[in-house]
Amino acid sequence: MLAIPQENQKRVVDPSRPVGKAPEEGEEESRLLLRFAAPRDPALIAKWISYQVINTERQDWRRGAEAAYRYRQREGHLDVPYEHVESEEAFPLGRWLSDQRRTFRAGAMTGERAAELEELGIVWDTADAGFEQNLGAARAYYELHGTLAAPRGATILDIAIGQYLTNVRRPGGLGKDRGRAERRAARLAAIDLDWNPGTLGWTVDWQRHYAYLAQLLAEGARLTGVVPGVTRHGEDVGRWLATQRRNWDRLNEEQQRRLATLGVTKAPQARRAPAKATGPRTGGEAFQKGIHALQQYIARTGTVTAPRSHVEAVVIDGEEHAVRLGIWLSNTKSRREKLDQAQRAALAELGVDWAG
Repeated sequence: MLAIPQENQKRVVDPSRPVGKAPEEGEEESRLLLRFAAPRDPALIAKWISYQVINTERQDWRRGAEAAYRYRQREGHLDVPYEHVESEEAFPLGRWLSDQRRTFRAGAMTGERAAELEELGIVWDTADAGFEQNLGAARAYYELHGTLAAPRGATILDIAIGQYLTNVRRPGGLGKDRGRAERRAARLAAIDLDWNPGTLGWTVDWQRHYAYLAQLLAEGARLTGVVPGVTRHGEDVGRWLATQRRNWDRLNEEQQRRLATLGVTKAPQARRAPAKATGPRTGGEAFQKGIHALQQYIARTGTVTAPRSHVEAVVIDGEEHAVRLGIWLSNTKSRREKLDQAQRAALAELGVDWAG
């Protein structure tokens, strides 16, 4: 009935007054008119009445969609914090988008509305979006390191991937939904089958060193050459290997099997030196360890001068020892009067000037 002209047609008709907020400069006039001095489409009038009077929920949805569009144009994404309010019209966009996600999950959203929001870039499941981002970082870390056994402080692509992997390895770390957790675990396993070594009976640290040892050998290193001081990505793989050989019986069967596949065997039991008469503290087995450490230090640095705090890691008869070389040199010098001729000769041969 509103579409029926209420007055005779005239050549000049007073314009109807638009209802609603005026368009911004450069925007097209889209407001509907309340007064109908000239014939208008009845379907258009019916739609306006439904939109503005009968079904105001549509109006609220349109306001939200337009606010989402403006945010997307301005920020380049639709990852809106829950508490965010669009300042122009004080529209609670973050809460509105949360309501839309809930409506979508309940299956109560029309396909037209879902398509419009998807075109704007809405993420229906923000938890899955976060997982995808972290999964991409995990993939990048694996490509660089060949393992997902990252230390807790590791970062890549500006993501704390070490802490993230630590979190998801914990019980329930992949989410409370069992099906979703299984799918996420499968995707991590597709990157690195041993991404969660705790389920296999060993630590992340053990898995990382094992992976680095395998990589060194695959690149042509000889097992006998992987000695303390040989590193990969900052990890002392040589020292770790000596510890595994020495503590072989403490490893579980699968750890032993994996190491054996790389050619690693249990370290032979150290031979016990025959008992010797009590002599000066600088002599005997301790003196021989010091000489061995000094030889290794000179071969690596070319000097017999070691800082007092320096500790040299040496392997003698398959057993690793940590020799406080700097302190040993200082103590040996202060007790030089108690050294026998053979000990002085050994030091002099290595270039220790005061022993000549």
